[in-house]
Amino acid sequence: MASYQKSESFPKTPGSAQAPWRIAVYIRLSKDDGNDESLSITNQKKIIQEYLETFFSEAFIVTGCYADDGATGTDYDRPAFQKMLRHVEEGQINCIICKNLSRMFRNYSDQGYFLENFFPRHRTRFITVSEPKIDSYLHPEAILGLEVPISGLMNDRFAAKTSRDIRDTFATKRRKGEFIGAFAPYGYEKAPDNKNALVIDPAAAEVVKNIYCWYVQDGMSKSGIARLLNSLGIPSPSAYKRSRGMNFFCPQIEKSDGLWSPRSVSAVLKNQMYTGTMVQGRQTVISYKVHDRISIPEDQWYIVPGTHQPIINESLFEKALMLQQKHTRTAPGKTYLNLLSGFVRCAACKKAMTRQKSKKAVYYYCRTFREKSKDACSKHTIREEDLLHCLLVAIQRQITRLDSLDDIRDAVRRASSQKEKTSGADAALARRKRELDQLTAHTDALYGDWKNGDLTREEYLRLKSGYLSRIRQAEDAIRELEDRQKTEAMGRSRHLIQEDPYTAFFLEQGTIEEINRGILVELVRNIYVHQKGAIEIEFRFSAPRKK
Repeated sequence: MASYQKSESFPKTPGSAQAPWRIAVYIRLSKDDGNDESLSITNQKKIIQEYLETFFSEAFIVTGCYADDGATGTDYDRPAFQKMLRHVEEGQINCIICKNLSRMFRNYSDQGYFLENFFPRHRTRFITVSEPKIDSYLHPEAILGLEVPISGLMNDRFAAKTSRDIRDTFATKRRKGEFIGAFAPYGYEKAPDNKNALVIDPAAAEVVKNIYCWYVQDGMSKSGIARLLNSLGIPSPSAYKRSRGMNFFCPQIEKSDGLWSPRSVSAVLKNQMYTGTMVQGRQTVISYKVHDRISIPEDQWYIVPGTHQPIINESLFEKALMLQQKHTRTAPGKTYLNLLSGFVRCAACKKAMTRQKSKKAVYYYCRTFREKSKDACSKHTIREEDLLHCLLVAIQRQITRLDSLDDIRDAVRRASSQKEKTSGADAALARRKRELDQLTAHTDALYGDWKNGDLTREEYLRLKSGYLSRIRQAEDAIRELEDRQKTEAMGRSRHLIQEDPYTAFFLEQGTIEEINRGILVELVRNIYVHQKGAIEIEFRFSAPRKK
């Protein structure tokens, strides 16, 4: 928003016996005005200046020009408008001039409040220079006539229609998966040729990837991640946008100190946009008159998958969400979560168990039983060392239920090498390779025919050019057929992996000798501790089956 102070373009009349009027000129340019030159700030200034020079016969001083650029008339949070009201209350201003009522008001009820209450109470003269022309000092009866309230009502209805049209347009764009936000999410930027499309911002996207890796795989806490980012000198999302010249500020997410916080890290970890899915419409304003934002139920959001390039995959995003739903915390000053944090629960009351160190060992106990009521639960406790040992054994037993990892690899290779018999891709590829071999042999023979005198130089070059052209065509066809086979093989591999997530994990991981946070997140949903130290493990996937 632009704010203009005392303007030298407005005339000043020397003082007289009567104290001069202390005039504030108010100007507003709305986004809804488009390219209408008649409504421009320059034109509004010109019209008001001509009025003062031609029609205002009393002594006056223009104390300032208050201009809101790009603000809606239904929003009274306009910076210049609010500043002008403060100056009225402080007695710096006793006369306000604007082009017309719509520049000042677009709300019928508020128009009545200011004209009939606020301005008279503060002894402030109000003037409009265009129809309906108002001068509350010279013609106070005009305010009570029909023209003013009718004009206010028409402005009100116009604002309502404009708001409805804009809302309908936005809804259409959201349904299509077009981005309509003022600023792209951190990690993305608006496409240079399409403001409704998102493209990856490489620098910020790398930070997003690191945040997910640190949180899900390395077991870092949100506060630990925030401290690490700050120590590396990486600006927070809002600071990053501002460093690139954007007028961005979001107090709900972070403070304006340019630093990361656990809250800003959490916002990244909860943002489904990073999976390539467009999510919009999570909030809306109460009405075109009341611009306070309210949350919208999730089933009413606009969610369109596959609208832009993902930064992280869906699986990693789901794991991050799952971890955030668990009760996890770190001790003050600690960067990493405890390995089992958020996973250990009492089998009886289903509440998270508390970790406690003693002189000899670390234990998990049921807080309900120990601290709240012995009638509400029963005694459940286990040593961390024993729990980790049992967990490792249970995971290794899951692995042994497979014949061997070699069997898995063989299964994937078989799936990848299997061809669609109906496609004829193998036969076509074999034909093209035989053709290439023949063309290469003929090309090589031409040189000998030329040297032996069987071909002239011109004949040799002409025939060679023809063969080389056919060779390039054959090579292009072979590459296309091979790419098609690779794509089909990858599709079959992905299908196998989707059917058996364990297969995918163990192919990547191999045998497991030690549990880390990444393995735990990948395989385990919850660990339930029963009485006498018995444990029950709820795995994220069903057990792998022998093939």
